[in-house]
Amino acid sequence: MCARGADGSVGGDAQLDGTDSSPGDDASTRNDRDRGFSLVEVVVTLALAAMLVIPLTSAVFTATSVSSVARSAAQVETALVNAADRVNGAPSRCDYTIYAQAAVQTQGWQPDRASVVVEHYVPGATPDVAGTWQAGGCIGAAPTDLLVQRVTVRVTTPDDKVTRSIQVVKSDV
Repeated sequence: MCARGADGSVGGDAQLDGTDSSPGDDASTRNDRDRGFSLVEVVVTLALAAMLVIPLTSAVFTATSVSSVARSAAQVETALVNAADRVNGAPSRCDYTIYAQAAVQTQGWQPDRASVVVEHYVPGATPDVAGTWQAGGCIGAAPTDLLVQRVTVRVTTPDDKVTRSIQVVKSDV
């Protein structure tokens, strides 16, 4: 026997309750299909995502750190060139610390970021004997004629990560 629908059509397999279901499709099968993700699947997905994110984060941090150090090194080298120019152009003195300190202050750093070591050259007794560098910028209390000096300027960044030095030889000879 066939059931007639509201529109008068005859449908042999239509259920009277108005639901359309195919053979073998019961409520338990639909629930299995619509159940979502299991906890294990979610944990595995998060673990895989973490394995991708951690190296990327590390690479970004490393690049940022390298960039910061390179910027600091460039600032130190600029301060060193500035200090060397100032020392080279300064009149002969026994100490050139003030010139190096002025150079680092142009970078916005404290004066103690620059240090200076001054040595003077003492020639050998004869032309066959090599001379030596001795501590102190002058032989006495003031510069003398024919004075040769070696000025070593050392500059360190405020964060103490980069230190560079340069030597300048000053001579009245």
